[in-house]
Amino acid sequence: MELVFCGKVTYNILRKEGDHLMTSDQKPNGLINEKSPYLLQHAYNPVDWLPWGEKAFDKAKREGKPIFLSIGYSTCHWCHVMAHESFEDKQVAELLNKHYVSVKVDREERPDVDSIYMKVCQMMTGHGGWPLTIIMTPDQIPFYAGTYFPKESKYGMPGVIEMLTQLHRKYEDDPAHISEVTESVRAALKRTVMAKSESRLTEKSCQEAFDQLSGQFDLTYGGFGEAPKFPMPHVLTFLHRHYQTNGNNTALDMAKKTLYSMAEGGIYDHIGFGFARYATDETWLVPHFEKMLYDNALLLIAYTEGYLLTKDEHFKNVATEIITFLQREMKGSDGAYYSAIDADSEGVEGKYYVWDNDEIISVLGDDAGSLFADVYSISPQGNFEGKNIPNLIGKDLGIEAAKRGIKPVQLSKQIEESRQKLLEVREKRVYPHVDDKVLTSWNAMVIAALAKASKVFEQDDYLGYAKGAVAFSEEKLMDDDRLMARYRDGETKYKAYIDDYAYLSWAYLELYDATYSLEYLKKARALADNMLALFWDEENGGFFFSGNDSEELIAVDKDIYDGALPSGNSVAAVMLARIGYLTGESRYLDKVDEMYYSFYDDIKRQASAAPFLLQALQLTENPTKEVVIIGAESDLERQRLIRQLNRHFLPHITLLVAEDAERLAQVAPFAANYRQIGNKTTIYICENFACQQPTTDMESALEEILK
Repeated sequence: MELVFCGKVTYNILRKEGDHLMTSDQKPNGLINEKSPYLLQHAYNPVDWLPWGEKAFDKAKREGKPIFLSIGYSTCHWCHVMAHESFEDKQVAELLNKHYVSVKVDREERPDVDSIYMKVCQMMTGHGGWPLTIIMTPDQIPFYAGTYFPKESKYGMPGVIEMLTQLHRKYEDDPAHISEVTESVRAALKRTVMAKSESRLTEKSCQEAFDQLSGQFDLTYGGFGEAPKFPMPHVLTFLHRHYQTNGNNTALDMAKKTLYSMAEGGIYDHIGFGFARYATDETWLVPHFEKMLYDNALLLIAYTEGYLLTKDEHFKNVATEIITFLQREMKGSDGAYYSAIDADSEGVEGKYYVWDNDEIISVLGDDAGSLFADVYSISPQGNFEGKNIPNLIGKDLGIEAAKRGIKPVQLSKQIEESRQKLLEVREKRVYPHVDDKVLTSWNAMVIAALAKASKVFEQDDYLGYAKGAVAFSEEKLMDDDRLMARYRDGETKYKAYIDDYAYLSWAYLELYDATYSLEYLKKARALADNMLALFWDEENGGFFFSGNDSEELIAVDKDIYDGALPSGNSVAAVMLARIGYLTGESRYLDKVDEMYYSFYDDIKRQASAAPFLLQALQLTENPTKEVVIIGAESDLERQRLIRQLNRHFLPHITLLVAEDAERLAQVAPFAANYRQIGNKTTIYICENFACQQPTTDMESALEEILK
C-alpha cells in the first residue's frame, strides 16, 4: 500500500466545541483523565484509546498486539476529519479494539515522540503531516506509517478499514517480514544522528542561504516558494541581519515585500488582527484559518525589527495589532498565553472569519458598508466558497483616499470605525475551539517578542505583559529547579525539552535588553548552564532534543533544521553566543563553535533550511562591539543614551548596563574594573578585542557606537 497525503479535499466536521467529542451513549476511554485538550477531544471515542506510556506498551506485549499510534493536536483540521470519519465510527473502533492497542499523543505536549515518528514517516513514505499514523510493535518500533487516511479507500489512498485489516493479517501471518522492516527502521534511525564533521561552518553559509532564498523568492507577492505559503518569520529576521551585515539591499527588499504582502493578504485577520497558520495560495489571500501562538509571537518580532530597520509606520501598526490580538484572544487570566485557536467553528473551516457582502452592508449601512467592501475586496460573489475574506491585496490606502477626495487619515478613521463594528458582530458568532494549554517554549517566544516590542516602541504595558508571562513560567513551569514543558488545568507535566530551555533563555535575554536588569541576565546564564548539563552531546556536540533525565525513546533525536519555528539547537546557538559576549565567558562561545562542526554536513546540504542558526554565524563571524555603560539608573544622560540606542537595529552590539562595577562583575567578571569617571555615567567601548578610553561624552559615545 502506497501512502499519499491528500491535503486539498475539504470536509465539514459536525462536532461539539470544547474538550470532549461525545454523544449520550458513549462511555469514556483511557484518555478521560488526561489534561491535553487534544486527548480529551477523543475521550469519548468508541476506540479504546490509551495515552502514551508503559500501561499501553505492557498491554500490547501481554496481548501480543501491535500498537496503533495516532499523533495530532487539537486545532488540526485533518485530525478532526479523521476523528469524525474513523475514530467516532463503531466499525473502525471494533477493528482497532480487537486487533490493536490504540495510543493517542498530543504532538505539542510530546514533541519528542512526534519528532522521532515523523522522521520515520518521512523515511518510509517521503512525506509527513498530521494526523500522523504509525503502526508499530509493542516495543515501539514502526513497521508502517502514514498521515491522514479516509475510512474507506478513495483518492488513491487505502482506507483505514482496509489498512488495518491487511496489516493485522501481515502481523499475524508474516512475522519475519515485520521483523525485517523494524530492523531497517532501527538502522535508519541510527543514521539520522550525524557525527561531528572535521569541517567548520563559516559566514560563507550565510551567503549560500541568501542565494538559495533569492532563488525561491516570489517577486510578485513576496514569500518563498509556491503555494501553500508559510510566513517563516525566522527567514525574515535572517534577511534583516544579512542586510545589516553586508549592506545587501536586496535582502531588505525581500523582507519588506514579504512583510507588506502578508499584512495585506487574507492570512492576516483584518477584523480582529493576528496571523493564520499559512496561506493556501501564492497571493496570501486564502488562509488555513488556524491561529498559532508561535506564528504570531515570531511575526511580532519580524514586524518590530522591520520597523526598527525602516521606520515604516505600517510595520509598527501591524506589530501593535498583533499584541492587541494576543491580549484579547490568546492570553489567560493568569498572564500566560494559550497555544492555538482552531480553524473550524460549528464544524466548518473559517466560518467564524468570513463574511457575506449583504452582512457587511447590513451591519455598517449603505455608505460605510460600500466603502469597506470596496476597500477590502468584498463582493456578492465572494472570494472563498461564496463568502468573503477581507483583504487589502493590491490596495493602497493613499490611492483609495484620493479616489474619494479625502485624506488618508480620514479614510483610516472611517475604516477603523467600521472594523470595530464588524468585530462586535463577529464576537457574537460561535467562537472556534481554543487549545488553552500553556507550553513553556511558545510562551517564551511571546515573552521575547513583547519585551523587544516594549523596548522598540517604548511601551511599558508591553513589558508588563512579558513580565506577567515570565512570572507564570517561574511559578507554574518549574519543578524542583527542573523546567517543565506544559501546564494546564492545575497540572504541570513533562520534563522540558531543548526548545523550552533555549526559548526561555531567549526570553530572559530580551527582558534584559528591555530593562537592563542584571537579574534577567543571571537567569539566562543559569538556564544556559542547565541546558548544557542536560542536553549537550559530549561526543558530537550540539543538543539532544530530550534531557539525559528524560524518558528513553527508540532513538535519540537532534534537530537543526528550522521548520515552522526555529529548532532548539538554532536558538540555543544564538543565545549561547549572546550570553558569551555579555558575560565575557568564552566557554559559551566555545560551545557555539563546536556546533559549527556538529552541523556542518547538515547546513552544507541546504543552508537556507536553518536560517536561525545562521544568525549565530552572523553574530560570531563578523566584527562586534561590546559596550558597557556604568551610571545611575536615575541619570538622565544615561536614560537618553539608552533610548537613542534602542531606536537602532544593532544585532552586533553587546550592551551591558549597570549602576556600578561591583554589580556588573557578578555576571560579567571582565568588567570588574569598569568604573565611573567623575561620578558621571561612563561608557566603555571595545571592538575586535581592543578597548578605547572610557568617555563621559554621550554624543561622541553614541556616534562611535553607531559608526
